[in-house]
Amino acid sequence: MFYVAYVADRAKGEADRPVTFLYNGGPGSASLFVHMGLFGPVHVMTDSPNATHAAPFSITDNPNSLLDKSDLVFLDAIGAGYSRPLGDTKGSAFYGVDQDIDAFARGIQRYITINHRWNSPKFIFGESYGTTRSAGLAYALQERGMQLNGVLILSSILNYGVRDAGFDNVYVTYLPSYAVTAVYHKKTPAPADLGAYLQEVRDWATGPYRVALAKGSNITDAELDAVARKLSGYTGLSVDFLKRANLRVDLARFRKELLRDERRTLGRYDSRFTGIDADAAGENAEYDPSDTGIHGAYVAALHEHLEKDLGYTSDLNYWPSGPNINRAWDWKHKAPGAQFASQVADTAQDLGLAMRQNPHMLVYSLNGLYDMATPFFGTEYDLAHMQLDPTLRKNVRFAYYPSGHMVYLNQDALKQLKTDVARFYDDAMAAR
Repeated sequence: MFYVAYVADRAKGEADRPVTFLYNGGPGSASLFVHMGLFGPVHVMTDSPNATHAAPFSITDNPNSLLDKSDLVFLDAIGAGYSRPLGDTKGSAFYGVDQDIDAFARGIQRYITINHRWNSPKFIFGESYGTTRSAGLAYALQERGMQLNGVLILSSILNYGVRDAGFDNVYVTYLPSYAVTAVYHKKTPAPADLGAYLQEVRDWATGPYRVALAKGSNITDAELDAVARKLSGYTGLSVDFLKRANLRVDLARFRKELLRDERRTLGRYDSRFTGIDADAAGENAEYDPSDTGIHGAYVAALHEHLEKDLGYTSDLNYWPSGPNINRAWDWKHKAPGAQFASQVADTAQDLGLAMRQNPHMLVYSLNGLYDMATPFFGTEYDLAHMQLDPTLRKNVRFAYYPSGHMVYLNQDALKQLKTDVARFYDDAMAAR
């Protein structure tokens, strides 16, 4: 397991400086984005929300690094970055929900042991699928005797089952993200108070909208018309389109439809980004401009930093995303206490049990308003279904930023995120 660690000098025996383990998601992604964009000591500047210019890229000191609060260890999943299976071991031994959790638990335990950090405060920080990992990892580490002080989840998805398009819940949880995106692109009027407006959308989505969807084909013409008009007011999509879609607009269609009259598509990771398709009349976007717009800059910056600043070189290819890992992924997960593994991962229950067993552990959910990959309302749903006792719910806090899946692409949002996370570390350390 390849990692890059930044560790402050300390006096012999000093153990109270935290250590944080950070990683991205995928599944099958390396940690270069949280490393070179979020909390590492240097980061690469992008032109977000526009496509970033060509090389040379601007790689600068990171004033928002988390090094003032914690030592940092950036871990690459097996098969991604420079991490590789050894000997005759096949990649499939690691390519799955539970296999991945076990690999990270062993990697973290190994690092803690050889660096004599068992008595240090410990945090884990995952982004995207890395939050699915973190929820399961918090419990897995606890089972190994490693008690965490805090879990930070950025752009989260903990329960893949409720996001399945076969269930109407996915349309409910995406609606606030559609609404804020429509406002950003001026397809609906800007509200005086965005926070209050999004709460209004949440309330309507979980109320009249969910009820209308539950009726299926039994919905009356009058109700269909009323709901379509209200939905149009929130999403910026036409009433006719929404009726033809049976009030159900999946993400791919929304990304293509909102700016169709401008011959532009929306980003998935960050809906502030726009792209241009060859076929403006098509059904789906050709690519994700919020991915292609920053990918080259991050890969180049990571190589530059490893080789020139840290003096590390390798004959291996550095894989930002391991080849074919996502398609080969084993999605089954055996939750704590379950007799059988579920077919689709839900690690929210793992995190809930870890919090019940360790009532001092704090959880921080960090969310980008324009994140279309893991919408913030879906995250709220997942965390609200961990079956937590009221005395533990105060251990979960939320923060929201005017950015996308990778909040740190907005430098103002990154600055605020760092301030919020620094306060979280202070609170977690006080709670011990």
